[in-house]
Amino acid sequence: MAFSTTMLAWGVIEYGKSMGSELSHALEAIQWSTDYFLKATVTTGVVYAQVGDPDADHNCWERPEDMDTLRTVYAVSKEAPGSEVSAEIAAAMAAASMVFKTFGDKEYSKVLLKRAIKVFQFADKYRGSYNDSIGSGVCPFYCDYSGYQDELLWAAAWLQKATKSSVYLNYVIYNMYTFKPQIEPSILEFGWDAKHAGISVLVSKFVFVNSSLKASTPFLSYADNFVCSILPKSPTRTLEFTPGGLIFKSGMCNMQHTTAISFLLLAYTRYLKNSDHVIRCNNMIISQNHLILFIKSQVDYILGDNPLKMSYMVGYGSKYPERIHHRGSSLPSIVEHPQKIDCKEGTPYFLSGSPNQNLLTGAVVGGPGVDDSFADDRFDSVQSEPTTYVNAPLVGLLAYFKSRSSKL
Repeated sequence: MAFSTTMLAWGVIEYGKSMGSELSHALEAIQWSTDYFLKATVTTGVVYAQVGDPDADHNCWERPEDMDTLRTVYAVSKEAPGSEVSAEIAAAMAAASMVFKTFGDKEYSKVLLKRAIKVFQFADKYRGSYNDSIGSGVCPFYCDYSGYQDELLWAAAWLQKATKSSVYLNYVIYNMYTFKPQIEPSILEFGWDAKHAGISVLVSKFVFVNSSLKASTPFLSYADNFVCSILPKSPTRTLEFTPGGLIFKSGMCNMQHTTAISFLLLAYTRYLKNSDHVIRCNNMIISQNHLILFIKSQVDYILGDNPLKMSYMVGYGSKYPERIHHRGSSLPSIVEHPQKIDCKEGTPYFLSGSPNQNLLTGAVVGGPGVDDSFADDRFDSVQSEPTTYVNAPLVGLLAYFKSRSSKL
């Protein structure tokens, strides 16, 4: 949730003026999250990280209105720290503070930034992973596999962007080296669990206008290596693609990688625009237009330009997933079925081969397999489950291409 909020806010910061009438919806979604984060961090020295027993919740197929599973509360504290979740919440509030400073509610912006600073200080002072503190509450569903160090740097980078204070920039520069053993092995990764490449891209905008930092810091080199690891024709590419051209990583919900990586590439491309920096993948020079066309190809694939001619956004186009792995979408609505549907009473709807009864318009699912195939099967959560961290980066991407087509 925190990463989704950070990414949605980043999209509004960069492309909010291109969102038109949808801007108000983006602001509403961000504030829904940040109101929650303010409540979750109101007690000094405590961050409420999660509500609900994940095993109990996953065991039931029922509507949110009918949920009666335990609302177990999991918190991190000074004695049981969780730097990754605390720092990501700090990053989300810092990013959101910039959104509301630009688009209307300056007082709310100040509240968010003040709390972001406080929560970051807590995350940094009491270091540790919520894997250890919360345990079964987060694992195996939401384990942190990449360490908490990247979230500390990510949060500091956002606080530098929001406050323009050199304190946070110095923190990122110093700890980029201090945390090198934890950071460098995953420096090409970006997503809800790994912020590594995002740190370099976020800081690169500041590096481009401060020439003394170009040679003395690794951010541009790391960001360039990230680009070179992705592009299909790059001699140093490490990423896999489907035959139809979609970014593919094995595991849960591949589309999370497509949208997050594409957003990060777009942000870096935009930051490059006013600099003389040149990306070189060995002897291959990567132009900004080359990057834009690649990013657009990923967005176009999601929306239907793919071997199956299927949009992976529910409700968009003439062909899209109809059996998504989503309880509220697959079960009858309260209007249609006012009686309670208990934990296991929803199972027949889960197992049914019929299309979902309620259209979750705009949701993007996990997407096709490595061979571009897609079963449209509710049981296959890897391919058919939508998530907020897939949609959040896509909002910024769509806003950009809506107003600018393929131009910078």
